[in-house]
Amino acid sequence: MLGDETLGGTVSGGRPGRRALILVENLSVPFDRRVWQECTTLRDAGWTVHVICPRGSTRDTEPEAEIDGVRIHRYPLRAATGGPAGYLREYGSALWHTARLARKVGPVHVVHACNPPDLLFLPALWLKRRGARFVFDQHDLVPELYLSRFGRGEDLLYRAVCALERATYRAADVVLATNESYRDVAVRRGGRRPADVFVVRSAPQVDRFQPVPPEPELKRGKPHLLCYLGVMGPQDGVDYALRALARLRDDLGRTDWHAVFVGAGDAFDAMVELSRRLGLTEQVQFTGRIPDADLVRYLSTADVCLSPDPRNPLNDVSTMNKVLEYMAMGRPIVSFDLREARVSAGDAAVYACADDEAEFAGLIAQLLDDPEKRDRMGRIGRERIGGRLSWRNSQASLLAAYAAACRDRTAVSAGAPVRAGRRPRR
Repeated sequence: MLGDETLGGTVSGGRPGRRALILVENLSVPFDRRVWQECTTLRDAGWTVHVICPRGSTRDTEPEAEIDGVRIHRYPLRAATGGPAGYLREYGSALWHTARLARKVGPVHVVHACNPPDLLFLPALWLKRRGARFVFDQHDLVPELYLSRFGRGEDLLYRAVCALERATYRAADVVLATNESYRDVAVRRGGRRPADVFVVRSAPQVDRFQPVPPEPELKRGKPHLLCYLGVMGPQDGVDYALRALARLRDDLGRTDWHAVFVGAGDAFDAMVELSRRLGLTEQVQFTGRIPDADLVRYLSTADVCLSPDPRNPLNDVSTMNKVLEYMAMGRPIVSFDLREARVSAGDAAVYACADDEAEFAGLIAQLLDDPEKRDRMGRIGRERIGGRLSWRNSQASLLAAYAAACRDRTAVSAGAPVRAGRRPRR
């Protein structure tokens, strides 16, 4: 049993090794790029890193794997269907498997839980009682996600997810926020001290996003290629992009483009059907998830990239990975005017008024007619990704957060073994 074990292992210099356990429910690892970057950063800093996550459907399917020194434990998970009851089944199964695998991993110095959902504080608390420190990695603001995805208002379930978020904040020793907006929420709504909240931005893997020569055949005989990359859920705005493309064709008379939508999600089939109803089947291609090499081919060929996330309580304050990935590839972006979109992209994007599909279409047309502006915006994006938005800065913040989490635990910060089930003396 976990309570009868002690921490072991060594790192360089002969010190007992530091062990971290990262809990993820939303995606498999290493498919979750943010989590994988955190894993490798910690590994390079001398931590022994374990991950518990769900299995993927087409990749990350093995129940056990060791990849580049990171030990991954995966469990089967059926995605929620059928409303709230489906989510209760999904989350209940995930918690049971997480607790089961945590026992298998054994004692750790740090448990690092990534939301959503805001339920992983439960196994984290169990590990805290055995000597671990708890790092809460807030990928999403779940109350805002609930409002934006389901449109049910501040009902009983909304109040429940708010209560779970408060419980997670209270349980955590430190909080990782993906941007300054999330950090403000942790301080204002979560009651956390500013010194306990660290901004660890998501950042694209630059070696993954290296442009290759454009392939004109991907444009399907058209002069221009438009590209969308990302998840296709109800809150992601793919429907806004499709309606904007219909306006680009019908209102502005532009048929000199082909569009490709890369990615998947629970709205994928509905978006394919919407494209058919809008008469866009001949000009819009849905690829689903594709290998990285094919993704780079499309992005290297794209003239304009689309970030159609509508303004809602979640999107306005969230950093969109697709925006950062477009910038890493040097692509100009059309986005709706969202607070964190401007923080990320700056002048690498042009911004339509929130949810204004006609203006979104007009900005696409303007960029298609201005290759010099597109090139300039692309250079700005790459410079920003290589500068203050680079993963190097987030690495330093991540390691500072771990140091802060462990600072009050003499046994952990000094690297001495901790007997699970006993709190080290301060």
